[in-house]
Amino acid sequence: MKIAFIGLGNMGGGMAANLVKAGHEVRAFDLSAGALAKAREHGAAGFASVREAVEGADAVVSMLPNGAIVERVYAGDVIGPAPKTALLLDCSTIDVATAKSVAAAAETAGYAMVDAPVSGGIAAANGGTLTFMVGGSAEAFARAEPILAAMGKAVIHAGASGAGQAAKICNNMLLGASMIATCESFRLAEKLGLDQQTFFEIASKASGQNWSMTSYCPVPGVGPVTPADNGYQGGFATALMLKDLKLAMAAAKDAGAEVPMGDLAERLYEAFDAAGNGALDFSAIIRTL
Repeated sequence: MKIAFIGLGNMGGGMAANLVKAGHEVRAFDLSAGALAKAREHGAAGFASVREAVEGADAVVSMLPNGAIVERVYAGDVIGPAPKTALLLDCSTIDVATAKSVAAAAETAGYAMVDAPVSGGIAAANGGTLTFMVGGSAEAFARAEPILAAMGKAVIHAGASGAGQAAKICNNMLLGASMIATCESFRLAEKLGLDQQTFFEIASKASGQNWSMTSYCPVPGVGPVTPADNGYQGGFATALMLKDLKLAMAAAKDAGAEVPMGDLAERLYEAFDAAGNGALDFSAIIRTL
């Protein structure tokens, strides 16, 4: 299958490489010459523009920074230039309203489209073990599933257009709040005289266990290897966590939902980011406690 891949950053680069490994002909584009060169090294064909990349494609996958860019790229360079038979898959994390409006524009023009944001971080993108939360019609999901499966371990249909983004926003709000609570627990245990590894062994098997503890422990040398063991480099950047929390807070306001823990998590990550820690993994917030 000919797949145009737009956006080859920390996540998109690994995702595109896994599509190549799965036997697809990947037509790549990114504004960064370095990212495009790396994609070529992994077997993708590089193109000078989005319009060139989508020409003759069977599917278009995008992984872009925000909703404004997604809207601009699809309106200006994908809808129309790509064949009407091409399936459109946006894997960016953006607001629900923009996801719905872009999908509506695509469908009006005769395309099938899904929003398919991901969970898992850079390591999962490189390893092909992402989780995809997909919004769109049942027919579009059926077409998208085998493409997404080449890049992930789980592909879940969340509902109609925008539902994938809703699921991602809610998931990452929970992740941000649970990471802070996990960090607090480790710091309190330490101050109460508990050995950090011992506390991990207990809490990871008790009612307090959660993903932030058992799979992504914020304490160096405790549990499985995580960014904490690499000076909090790599993983899921604080700036990206803050972006997702802001999306969640905006969505909560629009929906009239009360999210006090999410609100507090956003304020804490905002302060952490403002202190110059935006590039560090989000688990590095333990340094503030």
